[in-house]
Amino acid sequence: MDRCIVLVDAGYLLGAAATLLTGDAARSRLCVDHAGLIQQIRDRAQAETGQPLLRIYWFDGAPDRVPQPEHRRLRVMPRVTVRLGMLTRVAGRTQQKGVDAAMHAQLIELSRHRAASDIVLITGDGDLLPGVMAAKEHGVAMHLWAVQAADGAYNQSEDLVAEADERQLLDRAWLTQAITAAEPAPLEVPVQAAPEPPAPAGPSSAPQVPLPTPASTPTPGDLARSAPSVALRWSSDSGWVDPDYGIPLLETLTTSRQMWVDRERDLSVGGEPHEVGTIFAARWVERLPNDQATDLLDSLDRARPRIPRSLDGELLRYAARFGTIGNDEDISEDHRVQLRAGFWSGIEQSAGAPSAPTP
Repeated sequence: MDRCIVLVDAGYLLGAAATLLTGDAARSRLCVDHAGLIQQIRDRAQAETGQPLLRIYWFDGAPDRVPQPEHRRLRVMPRVTVRLGMLTRVAGRTQQKGVDAAMHAQLIELSRHRAASDIVLITGDGDLLPGVMAAKEHGVAMHLWAVQAADGAYNQSEDLVAEADERQLLDRAWLTQAITAAEPAPLEVPVQAAPEPPAPAGPSSAPQVPLPTPASTPTPGDLARSAPSVALRWSSDSGWVDPDYGIPLLETLTTSRQMWVDRERDLSVGGEPHEVGTIFAARWVERLPNDQATDLLDSLDRARPRIPRSLDGELLRYAARFGTIGNDEDISEDHRVQLRAGFWSGIEQSAGAPSAPTP
């Protein structure tokens, strides 16, 4: 079949790019325009093979194989198929499991059925060598693309490089069209301790009553009083307890058919925390009973900018469906703020509530 297919090892592509651009292999240090990157890969594959593209296979790891936001964006793009292996931590390091085996099996299957005349591999894994050799025996031309190494040396298996029919380099100029180093997060301003009381003026001064030393770490209550945006961070923390005003959960308001429709619609949701919070709130408002909606929204607004505990807990669990967080205990402080800010945005858009402070 006169067409080309691309198999991308995302761990290699983005890990090597992170090393080149930031000096650290952590992918979290990159800002990736996935739509732009896919288009670049497609254009280059068609130009270098002289064949139209059939498909790009994107192989990556994910915790429990749960699609992360980037995977959700990628899998709805035209001509892109996402295949996920496991992502685990061993001795403090993140490792992919099953990704190379999945790539090898896909390569063998495609070449055996002559699905393409040319296959492009973006990987450095020598475990794919038997698959490359078998593909060549089936008459497939094998193209191997390497990410420019930070130290100028190889970041691919030398045997794999030697076996490829064609070899190309993805250099810094090509990569940075869609991949850049992420901006460092701004440091939070520490909470300043109250000044010490002044020392007595002299021996004739009246004895001073010692004042309690302020705690170095603020309580959730301290933070809630300091700024509304900070309160968003602590909504479900154990330091703050208020009644839930009988506010129902989204789960109890959702029928089985609505749940099925939600899942279908969620396929096109990227999964960024603010977006997830907005969708959650919009669905919650939409499904409130008509005879209770006004009272429930009024009760909710009285707690603003906090979200009642049970509803807030459901919001955190809901976000886990999109891979935003692993579970509601591991969610980062920044994601908590974004989720809750998104929730209030959804309330405003759906119920016409007054504007909430933006964190």
